[in-house]
Amino acid sequence: MNTHKKSSYVLVHGGNMSTETWNKLAEIKVCTPDGKMGGKVWNTIKPLIEENDHLVFAPTLLDEHSSTLTEHIDQIKRLILKNNLEYVVLVGHSYGGMIITGVAAEMPDRIRSMVYIDAAVPDPGQSLFDIIASGGCDPLSFNGLEPAAPYIEKLDFDALKIKNIPKTYILCTESIFADATKVATEKIASNREGWTYYELKSSHIPMATMPKQLLQLILKPES
Repeated sequence: MNTHKKSSYVLVHGGNMSTETWNKLAEIKVCTPDGKMGGKVWNTIKPLIEENDHLVFAPTLLDEHSSTLTEHIDQIKRLILKNNLEYVVLVGHSYGGMIITGVAAEMPDRIRSMVYIDAAVPDPGQSLFDIIASGGCDPLSFNGLEPAAPYIEKLDFDALKIKNIPKTYILCTESIFADATKVATEKIASNREGWTYYELKSSHIPMATMPKQLLQLILKPES
């Protein structure tokens, strides 16, 4: 791909965080009709990326209790196709790492790079629950995580399709998601090819606690 073309950013949130959780961490409080954040978790980041003349999308995923991982992947693919996006930087937080992996594997020619923020990095055939379990934790006792369909669905994809896409991993060192991120960091440490790795002294939700520092890492490949 032509690296001189401006990137478009697609920001993919993880599980649908409550506004209560967000408001305990963030300076700017949020109130929504359903008490959920959805794509609003990116409200601190999206305008800052737009200030750098990038097109940015931060959709709210379909309800995790009535949807599947495949449907979330298809939702992001439709967004990319509807807006005819190319040179896409996929940014996934937490469970969103599953989604951006699936999207990139199905449309690699449209993807410029991938950014995982304290996120799951699946191998083919793994679910989010599988990743958490491989980190030594019972998923059912993992910070209130429910066995909703998106979290137990296994992601089948061709790893070769995304092998040459540049990837960034941002580890939040004070995260409650450590059982999943430990697996990701061990995987990256064993094979650094194609990966750039950063650590941020942040909670699992750096969009709330360290947005400017997070922004610098997200945009670093553009500088």
